[in-house]
Amino acid sequence: MSRMKTFNLPDLGEGLVEGEIIKWLVEVGQEIELNQPIVEVETAKAAVEIPAKWAGKVVEIHHPEGTTVEVGSPIISIDTDPTAGDLEPSAASLAAVDVAPTEGAVEPGLIGSPAPKANAVLVGYGPKTPSAKRRPRKGDTAPAPAAAAPAPVVPAPAAPVEPPAPAPGAGRTDQVALAKPPVRKLAKDLGVDLRGLVGSGPLGSITRDDVLAAQNGGGGGAVAAAPVVAIPAGEREQRIPVKGVRKLTAENMVASAFTAPHVTVFLTVDMTRTMQVIDRLRALPDWRDVRISPLLLVAKAILLAAKRHPMVNSTWAGDEIIVKDYVNLGIAAATERGLIVPNIKDAGRLSLRELADAMTALVQTAKSGKTPPADMSGGTLTITNVGVFGVDAGTPILPPGESAIVAFGAVRETPWVHEGQIQIRQVTQLAMSFDHRIIDGELGAKYLRDVGAFLSDPEATLLAWT
Repeated sequence: MSRMKTFNLPDLGEGLVEGEIIKWLVEVGQEIELNQPIVEVETAKAAVEIPAKWAGKVVEIHHPEGTTVEVGSPIISIDTDPTAGDLEPSAASLAAVDVAPTEGAVEPGLIGSPAPKANAVLVGYGPKTPSAKRRPRKGDTAPAPAAAAPAPVVPAPAAPVEPPAPAPGAGRTDQVALAKPPVRKLAKDLGVDLRGLVGSGPLGSITRDDVLAAQNGGGGGAVAAAPVVAIPAGEREQRIPVKGVRKLTAENMVASAFTAPHVTVFLTVDMTRTMQVIDRLRALPDWRDVRISPLLLVAKAILLAAKRHPMVNSTWAGDEIIVKDYVNLGIAAATERGLIVPNIKDAGRLSLRELADAMTALVQTAKSGKTPPADMSGGTLTITNVGVFGVDAGTPILPPGESAIVAFGAVRETPWVHEGQIQIRQVTQLAMSFDHRIIDGELGAKYLRDVGAFLSDPEATLLAWT
């Protein structure tokens, strides 16, 4: 069995066809262990670390960082028995070694010779590389080889023709302005068009004084010209390749926006009692180490309302609607590589504490860029927290295959009519976009109303619905 093992880029989930090598975690010559992470690869869904399939010594890294590699292509070679000595060439590789050409024979690769063989050989066992030969130059004392082609005759360059001096008072608007580089830079910085000036320097060249005079509105024989600031293409621009997570997100958003007919409804909610419940939870001994935010109770409201309106948690399948008895709750997360929407599997069956722990783990994993592809597939209902960025509301786009998404806005102290009096209350806005093929206006309004009812009085609503 061969000691040399070549590791190919695996399919990291759901038919992905390529991945970008973000960072190599090993280097050539390093000895590695079984299952040791060797490379970080970004796919269209996430960045993942790939472990080694064999222990041994890294012999070759086939692709540098930043390269996009197709699934199944070799990425690294590992010697699985580095203590056994140097690698020996195989019989096939030795048979592929070319025999050195005899004297007088034409070596492969030179003009007039046959094409070199394409057989691969081991490093150090390849054909002898011929020494470099140069074409004889004019004046060499040694005679040129008989087989060499005569050197081409290069015509002598013509003497430069000095341009005639411009006629006095003649404009230069129809030709390139004659000016030194520092003068051109000054004109560019001041927004002065050199083509509209008459130079006062030698041969009609434009001087620094000519540019300053034109910038001040005349003088020095300058023709007044409107300032023109031309920005060459490529300057003060940044080009970001569309790939990986950003590419997949763009494709999904376009597909969803032009496939599912979106409708968005809005609801303003008094969340004062929800904020009070959060404070009481934080004071409980069992919750002191738990990360609690208003998003936790918004997620709970979405899950409870989905039980009351099951059609919201469904998928349009062309000739049928698939209503799901489980909720894989997606949480939109902004990361350095773009927007991703990992989901909590079967979130509707979790207790409030279990839901809090799952949301914390989900967000931390997403921020680190280590979300596995399995966590970003199979979502059924999504929430996006735009309020964390100080935004009040928006019209979110549905993730493909889902029928509803709820946007949670910022919670703000707002004058509010409460029990017949104007008081300062904690108020937020909810926005729900839904697929109008599945959810009509009445169902969408009732669902969002129930989400708002829970957030207005979570304790009483929880008792009433469960």
